[in-house]
Amino acid sequence: MSGGRVTEIAFFSAKTYERQVFDAANAAAGNPHHLVYLENRLELESVGLAMGAPTVCVFVNDVVSAPVIEALAAGGTRCIALRCAGFNNVDLEAAERLGVTVVRVPSYSPNAVAEHTLALILTLTRRIHLAYNRVRDGNFALDGLVGFDLAGKTAGVVGTGRIGAIVGRLLWHLRCKVLAVDPYPNDHLLNLGAEYVDMDTLLAESDLITLNCPLTDENHHLIDEAAIAKMRDGVMLINTGRGPLIDTSAVVAGLKSGRIGSLALDVYEEEADLFFEDRSHEIIDDDVFARLLTFPNVLITAHQAFLTNEALSAIAETTLQNVSDVLSGTPTDNEVHPTDA
Repeated sequence: MSGGRVTEIAFFSAKTYERQVFDAANAAAGNPHHLVYLENRLELESVGLAMGAPTVCVFVNDVVSAPVIEALAAGGTRCIALRCAGFNNVDLEAAERLGVTVVRVPSYSPNAVAEHTLALILTLTRRIHLAYNRVRDGNFALDGLVGFDLAGKTAGVVGTGRIGAIVGRLLWHLRCKVLAVDPYPNDHLLNLGAEYVDMDTLLAESDLITLNCPLTDENHHLIDEAAIAKMRDGVMLINTGRGPLIDTSAVVAGLKSGRIGSLALDVYEEEADLFFEDRSHEIIDDDVFARLLTFPNVLITAHQAFLTNEALSAIAETTLQNVSDVLSGTPTDNEVHPTDA
């Protein structure tokens, strides 16, 4: 920090656990960058904090809109480094028009998200979250804790990229029949016997459905009232992809009707105003989210699927290398263009 202004790389929405790994990665690389950490979320009101920084580093809920990018470019920013895989929060056309390079971390630890997805599935399957709370209260009754075997069930995997392919493989090892939806079938899943089908078939035939795809304009509210109507009664629904893949109000209605038998979310379409902060002493004024919390068959984690030591280290190393490449003019495969959206 010099004269109250950020220099080099300005990190928005920076958390303690990120600072430690980024400092370590920067030191291991010979300290090529000066890292300045800001707790503020990037938005138009806070963009002035990055004035003079050649690079800003942002996360999933930072607002990287056209007005924000215009302000960044006017202040001298040449690079926007996403420390995540998704880029739906960035106006890529504005960045290209203004000559600001956008880079991301396309793959950090797909195992982290895939394993968290499986953890959510197993927790719901065996009602572990309910059992945990009961035992802590001295209640050892088993009524209401009857689960079901995953073996023999049909699992629908929406998106079989790096993460979804691992999810599908894990479910296959648990002896599920695996159905998948993806425009680019994964050869390994095909060799295991997974079947690629259309979305309607997956919705109609799956006992559990897991969303592991990126967010695009085409799949916004992929799971809406019409999609839920095509599902089996009592279906399990898991979302570790992006929050807006699900129309949350429609899912609440599906839970009330019993069409959705259980739900696990690591992402939420209105999470920007909730996640990554301690709000235990606040009143949550999001009525839809508050309604979700009333269901005993709903499990929510606060966008932590990526949160492992291995993933954080990989994110830090790749992000810093991306910045070095951009500032030195070295081509990188991690650059994002409007045609990628």
